[in-house]
Amino acid sequence: MSHFSTLRTKISDAEILQQSLRDIGLTVHNQADVRGYNGQRVRADIVAQLEGEYDLGWSRNPDGSFDLIADLWGVAKKHNQTELINSINQKYAVNKTLTEAKRPGLQNANVRLMVHS
Repeated sequence: MSHFSTLRTKISDAEILQQSLRDIGLTVHNQADVRGYNGQRVRADIVAQLEGEYDLGWSRNPDGSFDLIADLWGVAKKHNQTELINSINQKYAVNKTLTEAKRPGLQNANVRLMVHS
C-alpha cells in the first residue's frame, strides 16, 4: 500500500520552483524518484531532497500546474511539514512576483509587495 499523497498546487513555473527550493537550501533533482515509506519510490518531474529518508516531489499536470507528491507522514517525522510547504510556497510567490515585475513593459512600474504571516 502506498503512503504517498498528491496535493494540487498553484505552482506552474518549473524554473522558479527549482530556484525557490534552492533558495531555501534544498537540493533539487529533475526526473527523479521521491523517496517514501519502506523504500517506496514514485517518479516526479522535480524532487526536493530532504534530510532523512523522505522527499518532496512535483509532477506537471496537463494544464501546466504541478501537484505535490510526498509521503507526508514520513516527511513529518523530521520536518514540520506545514512550515516547510508554506516556506516553499512563499518563496515561490516572491520569486514569481519578482520575475513578473522584470517583464518588458513593467520596468517603470511601481511594485509594492506585502507579505502577511
